[in-house]
Amino acid sequence: MTNTATLKLKTPISEKEVRRIRIGDILYVSGTAITARDEAHIRALEYLEHGKKLPLEFKGLVLYHCGPLVRKEGGGWRVVAAGPTTSMRMESLEAEFIENFRPSVIVGKGGMGGKTAEAAKKFGAVYCDFTGGAAVLAAEAIEEVQGVEWLDLGMPEALWVLKIREFGPLVVTIDSSGKNLRDDLTREIEAKRAKIIGS
Repeated sequence: MTNTATLKLKTPISEKEVRRIRIGDILYVSGTAITARDEAHIRALEYLEHGKKLPLEFKGLVLYHCGPLVRKEGGGWRVVAAGPTTSMRMESLEAEFIENFRPSVIVGKGGMGGKTAEAAKKFGAVYCDFTGGAAVLAAEAIEEVQGVEWLDLGMPEALWVLKIREFGPLVVTIDSSGKNLRDDLTREIEAKRAKIIGS
């Protein structure tokens, strides 16, 4: 990870742009992000199964694993806090989500697994870690709530459409080559452990 870059991107982000991003790069993204956690992933895939059209498009956008705290203000909404959710909760769903809805940048915390990495490689996406515990920092990068869908799932599980400005820093831990920083670190730790035990 010696030749990492800091990149400023704007949605919609093309597959060509995504393919240039490498593990360890730092991203700041402006444009549109949509929040989606477990329940929203499940419903979206159920819509797909039943041939129903989603109420919005994810293609080229930021998919943010987040259950934001949102306050009603006047005729609109304001995000008070928007920290990332642990992404492994979505691991069993994410590969199918990427294949069918084509988000370009997925953001959460804690990393994701092999199925997501393989889908990112096949369809052109990256996964980024956002600092846990920085919910207010994340909210500061959100300029506007542009809409909300599936509010019946509850505030944290709804699809919130957010206008973002230089949302980051986001550390790329899975790139479109399928490299996964989580796996690399695990292998490195195991190798060091084996060396210590064997010495």
